[in-house]
Amino acid sequence: MKLLPGFATFDDVFENMFSDPFFKGTSTHMRTDVKEVDDNYVLDMELPGFDKKDISIELKDGYLNITANKSTDGKETDNQGNIIRQERFTGTCSRSFYIGDEVKQEDIRASYDNGELKITLPKKAPKEITTNTYIPIE
Repeated sequence: MKLLPGFATFDDVFENMFSDPFFKGTSTHMRTDVKEVDDNYVLDMELPGFDKKDISIELKDGYLNITANKSTDGKETDNQGNIIRQERFTGTCSRSFYIGDEVKQEDIRASYDNGELKITLPKKAPKEITTNTYIPIE
């Protein structure tokens, strides 16, 4: 298919659309690095654009659940009060990590600075099994 100069294909339009600055920073991903440091695991999560009050961390049934909610209203008006631009964004992202029943809430430390959430939790040794348990074959 031959295109006239200045025209884009259907695929090009959508590929270029998401490189627009409007779409940057609205990702619902929570990029996470997990590091082993001494006797701890450290989770470094990228949460740019969120405030500390937008983030919640919950420990439930052996799962560490991290949720971030954001809602903004970018209303701008001119001197007469007429709206000249109005943009809204609402989004939620979350991640869950199974950390087991050995880690307790008081063992976990979290800090948030400049778009980075850092969670430190201790490495717990698995419980030793002192007896062998065999499964019968029917």
